[in-house]
Amino acid sequence: MNIAIASGKGGTGKTTLSTNLASYIAEQKSCVLTDLDVEEPNSGLFINAKLVHQHTTYKMIPTWDSSTCTLCGKCQEVCNFNAIIKMGSQIMVFPELCHSCYACSELCPAASLPMTAKPMGELRMYESNHLHFVESRLNIGEEQAVPLIKQTLKFVKEQFTEDVIKIYDCPPGTSCPVIESIREADFVVLVTEPTPFGLHDLKLAVDTVRKLNKPFAVVINREGIGNSDVRDYCKSEGIKIAAAIENSRLIAETYSKGELLYPTIDSVRSAVETLYRMVGQLKNTNKEQEL
Repeated sequence: MNIAIASGKGGTGKTTLSTNLASYIAEQKSCVLTDLDVEEPNSGLFINAKLVHQHTTYKMIPTWDSSTCTLCGKCQEVCNFNAIIKMGSQIMVFPELCHSCYACSELCPAASLPMTAKPMGELRMYESNHLHFVESRLNIGEEQAVPLIKQTLKFVKEQFTEDVIKIYDCPPGTSCPVIESIREADFVVLVTEPTPFGLHDLKLAVDTVRKLNKPFAVVINREGIGNSDVRDYCKSEGIKIAAAIENSRLIAETYSKGELLYPTIDSVRSAVETLYRMVGQLKNTNKEQEL
């Protein structure tokens, strides 16, 4: 099971829920927590584990070989991202815009654009008993998160069998990094807060997961602030509210110390227990459908 924890905006509590859910599950069985917010990963602040693997990640960028180039301009024609242009007697490559699609390199008649590896970030894996934690971090100055997210998801898929529960702490928003993070998820948990901003961005997130045809539920964080508009919206749209976590000073104090919440905060423990039961039910349903 692949469970994506997402939201329409930042600061709603994705990491809080992801780390507590994964740690709770790991008390009973093997679980993988993966931080896919590669531009600003912070799940590791709450996970006490031993580093067992680390490697540099690369993306492939075309390099212009002027000695063989005929300046036909084919590379510029086939690039959908304006990452390569012909300017007089030169071919200019803009690595920040390149999506590593290989089109320019493969379609160059003179083979003048060989792809070369460029470092883009670091991937690390930690372990603590049944909990496996994978974190990727984009290098400063790198503008594209999607290639690193793809490589991180591929690494997790290759390292762990399908029967292991995988929790993905996704980037905020509804842009390309989020789409890539939830593309192969079996279930999406949308974390929101009961405020006008929370409701506005929840609607965007709901539209996104619906277009991707993903089953999902909502968790309301900081329940007690704002108003009832989020609950009213979910009721009108037939959206299941899986859990609600109270707005509490104790939660804020515990979180600020880098400590997990579910061992001492009842509303958080209730939320992760409910989500774990939902994961089990979904897993059983999927097995029945396969049969």
